[in-house]
Amino acid sequence: MSIVTYNNRSITNISAIPGATKSLTHIKTLTASDDANLTFTHGSSDVVLDSTYPIYVFKYINMHPAADSKTLKFNLSTDSFSSEATKTTTFFRAYHDEAGSATTLSYDTGEDLGQSTGDQTLGELIGGDNDQSASGELKLFNPSSTTFVKHFIAETSYAQQADYAFRGMMAGYANTTSAINSVRFKFSSANIGSGTIKLYGIKDS
Repeated sequence: MSIVTYNNRSITNISAIPGATKSLTHIKTLTASDDANLTFTHGSSDVVLDSTYPIYVFKYINMHPAADSKTLKFNLSTDSFSSEATKTTTFFRAYHDEAGSATTLSYDTGEDLGQSTGDQTLGELIGGDNDQSASGELKLFNPSSTTFVKHFIAETSYAQQADYAFRGMMAGYANTTSAINSVRFKFSSANIGSGTIKLYGIKDS
């Protein structure tokens, strides 16, 4: 294997590396300001959710509910939310309180789905204080496939309403061989007071 050198130039002066490719491509950013939901629909407002990328990544940043103790959820649709996709999922969590007196790691049977079209939890009982929010990442695999079910996985860090640090971990699949064309994020029974979600596509290697 040959060694590539850059003629003793400092790394700050290198503008590009031959053969390097950009694997994570920004597609769309949505920002909430007291909105009922943030929804990404293929073909709407420059959103892409087709075979252009095999993996799509949603990064949700400082999602703050407009009221206290609300659950951050997401859902999927094959028809721009005329209906919701049927899903089977798992959800488990770890937490630690600010006083350092309570910890746990557990499976949460109340936040999983078994062949349900309901919204899937990303983080539960998120605090509504001005300094509380949720941030994390959802990966959606090959949503345009018409052969396989649509797998997804998410991990969320959030400040819970009783001043606990929570880590929620979720995975599952949409049990449909129709292409997913829309993804929606919302809080349970409250608007999204503020927050940003960025959609990216990951190219094939």
